[in-house]
Amino acid sequence: MKYLVILGDGMADWKIPELGGKTCLEAAKTPNLNKLARFSEIGLCKTVPDGFKPGSDVANMSVLGFDPNKYYTGRSPLEAVSMGVGLKPDDVTLRCNLVTLSEGGAYEEKIMLDYSAGDISTEEANVLVAFLKENFDNETRTLYAGLQYRHCLVMANGSTGAHLTPPHDISDKCVKGHLPEGVNSGIYRGLMEKSYELLKDHPINLKRIKEGKNPANSIWLWGEGTKPALENFKSLHGLKGGVISAVDLVKGIGMLADMKIIEVAGATGNYNTDFKGKAETAVAELLNGLDFVYIHMEAPDECGHHGDFKHKVYSIEQIDKFVIGTVTEMLNRAGEDYAILVCPDHPTPCATKTHLSDPIPYLLYTNKKSLSNGAVRYTEDEAAKTKTYLPDGYKLIKKLFAIK
Repeated sequence: MKYLVILGDGMADWKIPELGGKTCLEAAKTPNLNKLARFSEIGLCKTVPDGFKPGSDVANMSVLGFDPNKYYTGRSPLEAVSMGVGLKPDDVTLRCNLVTLSEGGAYEEKIMLDYSAGDISTEEANVLVAFLKENFDNETRTLYAGLQYRHCLVMANGSTGAHLTPPHDISDKCVKGHLPEGVNSGIYRGLMEKSYELLKDHPINLKRIKEGKNPANSIWLWGEGTKPALENFKSLHGLKGGVISAVDLVKGIGMLADMKIIEVAGATGNYNTDFKGKAETAVAELLNGLDFVYIHMEAPDECGHHGDFKHKVYSIEQIDKFVIGTVTEMLNRAGEDYAILVCPDHPTPCATKTHLSDPIPYLLYTNKKSLSNGAVRYTEDEAAKTKTYLPDGYKLIKKLFAIK
């Protein structure tokens, strides 16, 4: 038996007036999911435990079978590990976004215009981060370049306890009241304010403004944490697993669990990713010895954060056509028995532009037998109607692996 998780990050949503009162899942044309739904168990699952913020870190950890109550130590260390940063036990890491803040006025009066600095390219970002490193790095802190707007700051011999706000939680809002508080907050605020002065007139940003793009005129620090100790995935589940993702966070979870990190050329963290390439690569890995592949797609989440329901619908349709369709066709043609879990990690409604901790709809399918519990489509409402509910998200993958 081969197993897959096909995860559309942030795919669940609220009803959207512009879509005729439908969610993005309801509005999307999903013939492949519709075909599976009639033979699938469809229900709701709580992936974000009470007391946790609804981040992709906590939620993806849950879906991969790791109880956040036991394993979670913060978001940034998961990304740092993926970036090749060797973390010591007393290192504290922080996610460092390149963001676009409004011009003029005091720093605390600025508006968070864009948490991703206009989806800045990795090439441009690397130049800006290298420039910041010259002014930031010392014996106690080091800035590391990542991909696009996602970077990392490591504090040696650090302390946790700062109250930090994810920038995507305050899109179009004033940053006042959301700046760092608590332990080391003065240091963090000082670095953020200094970054604005350094970046606002940088040639790359002046060029971006001239081209009508959002400048990366500040950093934003959040997601602090220390290196977690995850169990070996094969020891925990008895299966050889791999991860396909364009996001350092998800790769980091996989690396800490000693899973195979599978790279796909053309994979991005947005709706222009190579959906089919991810699917074809996943099946190839399954046919070449892996028992399980986790296919993570960031596109719906990014669209949700931007309030872009049109491209969120498009992303779901691409997942249906090029991932669901390709995976099932290839495995059927190969004569393999397989089971699939389709789900988001958390909802990211276009109306709020941020994550929610609400239960997510899931679909469990196998080509061996019907698992139907009465749903006719894979949507939020259909999942709720079945009355099938799993309160502990880390147990969802156990339901998948229980299919033999």
